[in-house]
Amino acid sequence: MIQLNGIFPPLPTSFDKDENLAMDMMIANIEKLSAYDLRGFLVLGSNGELVHLSDAEKAQVYEKAREVITPDKLMIAGTGGQSTRETVMLTRAAAKAGADAVLVLNPFYFKGLMNPEALKNHYFAVADASTIPVIIYNMPANSGMDMDADTLLILSEHPNIIGLKDSGGNVAKMGAIRKRAKPDFQILAGSAGFLVPAMSVGACGGILASANIAPAQCIAMHKAFNSGDINAASRLQLDIIPVNNAVTKKWGVPALKTAMDYIGLYGGPARKPILPLNAGAKAELLKILDDYNIKA
Repeated sequence: MIQLNGIFPPLPTSFDKDENLAMDMMIANIEKLSAYDLRGFLVLGSNGELVHLSDAEKAQVYEKAREVITPDKLMIAGTGGQSTRETVMLTRAAAKAGADAVLVLNPFYFKGLMNPEALKNHYFAVADASTIPVIIYNMPANSGMDMDADTLLILSEHPNIIGLKDSGGNVAKMGAIRKRAKPDFQILAGSAGFLVPAMSVGACGGILASANIAPAQCIAMHKAFNSGDINAASRLQLDIIPVNNAVTKKWGVPALKTAMDYIGLYGGPARKPILPLNAGAKAELLKILDDYNIKA
């Protein structure tokens, strides 16, 4: 069992101007962010544009990221595919590269057929085939499916499924899962916008887009809550909401990459059909970053 307590940035995948992998830039980002007391990194999550990469590119990202992520920090690899076969293949590739755990988004294309039985069969098959722990990924904004508490509790019963990243923001559901799941099942908030509320019902940390651009603030929020300084944790929570909203649900991946460029990391382009921010959105984003004192 690995311990997920702490903060993980979901790293964007770096591309050059022609949308080819720019692994040297992604490695440089990891090295800079490693100076912070992060628990580890997620590669090829939603911000990593998993769905935009070929299988060969995914394997390359797993391998190169593991080479630079130091042993004291966990590497979680996104491996969710639309078929069980694809997900098992990617999970094995991540394990071979040295990932500590995999994050598995549910299949969603045939969402009308993804009933609890189908999801249980899928996740249990992946967990059975995996030599490293599996974390469930519930991301209704992207998948169009919000797995309910009963389904997630069924999935949590597998001994190799150790946790859940929930990006839906339903804190009551997280609390219901924490109350009924096995004691060592770990819940991670999927957004800095609700980290403190999630921790108040038993989450142990978060995989937070904002941790790419405000790692110190996200870590401070986590540590303040754990130390019992609820006032400080609440203040940090309220402060980060505008920044987090800007780089998640308002403008998403291109905003996060623009913000990274602005503070001296490498953001670069997203792969099409994702478009860069227009001038108005970029100006509004940079003002939000300046107001929150996000800078190099």
